[in-house]
Amino acid sequence: MLTQIILEAWAALKRNRTRSFLTMLGIVWGIVTVTLLTAYGSSFRHILVNGFDAFGKSVVIAWPQQTSEQPGGQRAGKKVVLEQADLEMIKANAPLVKYACLETVRRPGIAYADRMVGTSPIRGVCPEYGEMRNEVPSEGRWISASDEVERRRVCFLGGRVKEQLFSGRPAIGETVLIGGVRFSVIGVMARKIQLSNYFSSDDESVWIPYSAAGDLWNTRYAAVLVFQPIAPQFEKRAMAQVLAAVATRQQFSPTDPKAFQMFGRDEFRPIIDGITIGLEVLLTFIGTLTLGIGGVGVMNIMLVSVDERVREIGLRRALGARKRHIKMQFLAETLMIMLLGGAIGVILSYVIAAGVGTLPMMGPLFEDDSGKGDIHLKISLMTVFISSAVLLFVGLISGLVPALRASKLDPVEALRYE
Repeated sequence: MLTQIILEAWAALKRNRTRSFLTMLGIVWGIVTVTLLTAYGSSFRHILVNGFDAFGKSVVIAWPQQTSEQPGGQRAGKKVVLEQADLEMIKANAPLVKYACLETVRRPGIAYADRMVGTSPIRGVCPEYGEMRNEVPSEGRWISASDEVERRRVCFLGGRVKEQLFSGRPAIGETVLIGGVRFSVIGVMARKIQLSNYFSSDDESVWIPYSAAGDLWNTRYAAVLVFQPIAPQFEKRAMAQVLAAVATRQQFSPTDPKAFQMFGRDEFRPIIDGITIGLEVLLTFIGTLTLGIGGVGVMNIMLVSVDERVREIGLRRALGARKRHIKMQFLAETLMIMLLGGAIGVILSYVIAAGVGTLPMMGPLFEDDSGKGDIHLKISLMTVFISSAVLLFVGLISGLVPALRASKLDPVEALRYE
């Protein structure tokens, strides 16, 4: 039964090949629009999320400020500082903190041969900092625990600093001068597409062991505290534990909102998701509207087809065809047009995506030519599934009206129709 309906639908479409082809073009255009816009939105979201995650997927930066409350007779306006004792207090009393690290920063200048970069921040950090802040070496390695313990004068270069000092030459093993002191380059980071930072972008920074930074400047007081909770969902509670530990040692209120300013990645996640998911939904909606216009075209053509085949419908009914048979016949013709157009549209989408390749987005802004910050129109199986689901929905709506109209025709009146 189903096979017969499909064969009859195919025969009906072949009788009006030009009209069927032109009708199908609207569906092809619509499915190409849905598929490519969905692929664009998915790639856009991927780039933005990666740009924010480059800062660190679950990391909190804490700046010491001044107290605003007066607990236990302490004066308000007391300056909060960060020392090694605070770090030890946190490690001992904040079980929800996985890693914690003090960071000290200066700009003494870094030089190699006759080249010098005086604006790059030199950042003294601990070995765990690399994992927390997603500092992945493209060459060499990150700062190790032995570098910190043995106070080695080694440095890890951001991508832009490496280019400014060495151009295209290898940097690993070379000696640079930081504030007039010799440091050996142990690692280089690839150019980083990073949408949030502090002090400066990671591309323009240089990292050295916190202990070695003491050879260049006074590191008793750190600039910031960097820590990572044991899991993202514990970020708020970990922040409270850190604040309580520092407040206990420095004798200020653990509820003082102005004593410690903290910037957590997880609290901004809903904003990032809202922007990116909202854009994806908007692009998919625009594509669906375009496909819907093609569906209206199919509906109009099928309604014309019903008018042209009134006598045929009457004859079928007179020979014993039921309403559901007529309904299924016209619905099958509509869905066949939609599915054939959809198949051609998906194939054409792959061809266009391959032809377009990469669309510039973040790459030019960050002077990155690797392509990882640009739009890639990759059509995934999920994209095809979404497009197919939209296509079937539009097809059912477009075919239902002509099918119902055809099935409701009176057989006697249909046979008399001229």
